[in-house]
Amino acid sequence: MRCVFVVVLLLLAGCGTVPRETRNACAVFEQRDNLFNNWRRAAYAAEREYGVPVPVLMATVYTESGFRHNAKPPRTKLLGFIPWTRISSAYGYSQALDGTWARYQAETGRWTARRSDFGDAIRFIAWYHNQSHKRNGIALNDTYRLYIAYYHGHSGYARGNWSATAKAGAKRASGMAAVYARQLRGCNS
Repeated sequence: MRCVFVVVLLLLAGCGTVPRETRNACAVFEQRDNLFNNWRRAAYAAEREYGVPVPVLMATVYTESGFRHNAKPPRTKLLGFIPWTRISSAYGYSQALDGTWARYQAETGRWTARRSDFGDAIRFIAWYHNQSHKRNGIALNDTYRLYIAYYHGHSGYARGNWSATAKAGAKRASGMAAVYARQLRGCNS
């Protein structure tokens, strides 16, 4: 009985920690490859369901949360030094806003999905990118434009006045997607 408890504890220990090598998709998948928490399986399932390539999905997670399950935007400061409210309700691996997450749950019927669960978050990102493809005509492998739409929303993307922050994030995500694609070709064989 004690041995079973230790094994379960070890399996769950990695759930809330950031993978050691977030710039290496193969290493990330190797570190999160267990019975209950298999990131490779979750990422490829999302790709199959929504058509968004795994490197694009992983690069979005990398850029949005750095693979932190409980990531939140920084707090604003009152009087320049007192921690105050957060700038948005973004949370988890996907940094999805409360309203967008609720819309995702309603439209997909995934009422138990959590932003702090990698499998749920990666499926949300795939769903959102697929929505960007349908609404804005963005190719499912165009990481740069998909990220802009993810950052500014579908209407913000359509308006075309994208912020420097969004462009920098899109450039970072696009570069990371290219790196991940090269790596995954090597480790999937």
